[in-house]
Amino acid sequence: MKYIIIASVLFLFLGCSNEPIDGAALYKQKCANCHGKFARKSALGKSQVIANWSKEKIKNAVIGYQEKTYGRSMKGLMRSEVKSLNEEQVDALANYISNLNH
Repeated sequence: MKYIIIASVLFLFLGCSNEPIDGAALYKQKCANCHGKFARKSALGKSQVIANWSKEKIKNAVIGYQEKTYGRSMKGLMRSEVKSLNEEQVDALANYISNLNH
């Protein structure tokens, strides 16, 4: 029983970080190579330019890619880029992109 309590406390301690998620770092890692530093590029000449998209539009697109309900020819590639993102990461990424050009 003692070990279960210790393991539970450690899990809660390690799993609950108060550190904000760095949307800029996520964008650089996941998006910038194709969409450009300021999201003004059409990725591989096929995507929409995502600069000036609203936070909601970005979130809906990312979630749609994750759920395979959004996208055209880039659907498979985009899904592989965003499938591992959790809700907080999607929110941080959408917040960062939506504020890039303001």
